[in-house]
Formats: sequence, C-alpha cells, structure tokens
Amino acid sequence: MKRLFALLMLASVIAPVLMVTGCATTTKQELHLAPVSDLPPEMQNAPQNVREVYQFAVMNPDALKNVPCTCGCGPLGHTNNYDCYIQDAPNNGKIVFDSHALGCKICVDITQDVMKLTREGRAPPQIQRYIINQYTQFGPSNFPK
Repeated sequence: MKRLFALLMLASVIAPVLMVTGCATTTKQELHLAPVSDLPPEMQNAPQNVREVYQFAVMNPDALKNVPCTCGCGPLGHTNNYDCYIQDAPNNGKIVFDSHALGCKICVDITQDVMKLTREGRAPPQIQRYIINQYTQFGPSNFPK
C-alpha cells in the first residue's frame, strides 16, 4: 500500500511537469543581421547593442514595422520602430539611414525586445502586443491611427 501511494505521489508531481514542458517548447529562431560593413561609419562605430539593432533593422524591416515606437518620434514622421533606423530603402538597395536611434535608448530597447522575442520564436502579433504593453508608459505610440 505504501508503495502504491508513493508511486501515485510521484506521478502527480511528474505528470504536470511533463505537460508544462511539452506545451512550453518554442522553436528558437536565428536572427539575421546585416554585415557591419553595410552600415555607415557612425553606426559602425556605435556601441555594440546600437550597432546590432541597426544591423537587425536592415535585414528585418517587417519585424520593426510591426511595432510602434513610444519615444515621441512621431513628429519626425516616424510611424513605427523601423523608421527610427531607416529613412528610405529604395529598390536600388541604397539604404538611407536615420541617425535618430543612435541617441535614443527607448528605440534601441524596443528593438532589442523585438530581437529577443523573435529569437524565442514568438509570432508578430504577440511581439506587437508585448511592445505596446511594455512601452506605452514612456509616451504615445507612433502607429498611424
């Protein structure tokens, strides 16, 4: 009887753990970053975290166009976090960079969170919700209304 009780107790502990870990698995995603040499000198010489977000912006425009920025850059014409990095990306491949994020911690923090959540395999709507929930305390969203 003691043995049966011990087995039942063990099963009651192990079963929920197995169910939770089975449901919590996510596919880790590799991030695509542009080569540092694709960046202008001022971005190449920026601190590593800032340089990496610019590299991410070049290669992942849709990820950053999916989230707002809340640093107050809307009056600059920015309508999403991507605009904080890239002013224009014409089809000829001559990207015109925006230096705004070089000096804006909120822009960089938002992009670093997008990168982290992308690495974790989160879907774009989840990432967007997370950014909106985390960053609207800092200022108004620049998403078009």
